[in-house]
Amino acid sequence: MTQLDPAIASRLKRTADGLVCAVAQQRGTGEVLMVAWMDDAALHETLTTRQAVYFSRSRQQRWRKGDTSGHTQYVHEVRLDCDGDALLLVVDQTGAACHTGDRTCFDADVLLKD
Repeated sequence: MTQLDPAIASRLKRTADGLVCAVAQQRGTGEVLMVAWMDDAALHETLTTRQAVYFSRSRQQRWRKGDTSGHTQYVHEVRLDCDGDALLLVVDQTGAACHTGDRTCFDADVLLKD
């Protein structure tokens, strides 16, 4: 497997586990779909295939969004925040983004609302 471009890798501020926070946002609407984690290999695969790939902290392995559910994310943009510790993936979501079947991972619990 080819490695993440060193120019990109050097800009990332990772957790002690070597992960970077990744926020998936729906292209066109700006809707926040989910938050996940990426290691360098997941980011590299996402950048080269345009399919969202994340790292599962509980299973300790990479996973491609939609491989089991069919609910894929086609990646249009990947942005690095100003501190280098978070990524924004602008995606086209097919199906539910949340593993619970909700459209987003933020649909179920509203803690404060106007």
